[in-house]
Amino acid sequence: MKYIKKPIVIEAIQLTWDNWNEICDFVDVPKNGRGVEDDMPKIAMEIYTLEGTHKANENDWIIKGVKGEFYPCKPDIFEMTYEKVEE
Repeated sequence: MKYIKKPIVIEAIQLTWDNWNEICDFVDVPKNGRGVEDDMPKIAMEIYTLEGTHKANENDWIIKGVKGEFYPCKPDIFEMTYEKVEE
């Protein structure tokens, strides 16, 4: 059998240095924890999901699910799965 996802509107924000405070407000975490890896400016954040803790890396999308849960999504998967909704 084949299935199609029900069309639902989600909230999401892409993790970048420029919107760190907005991300922290979105997932309701303290505004500390920026990191540097291998001498390259990178940002990462631990996201507490229904399946446990997952790491969101720079440019990953953080999605708020239908039950208010959060989870990270790689940019290419996000692009294939979601379209922007005009408000």
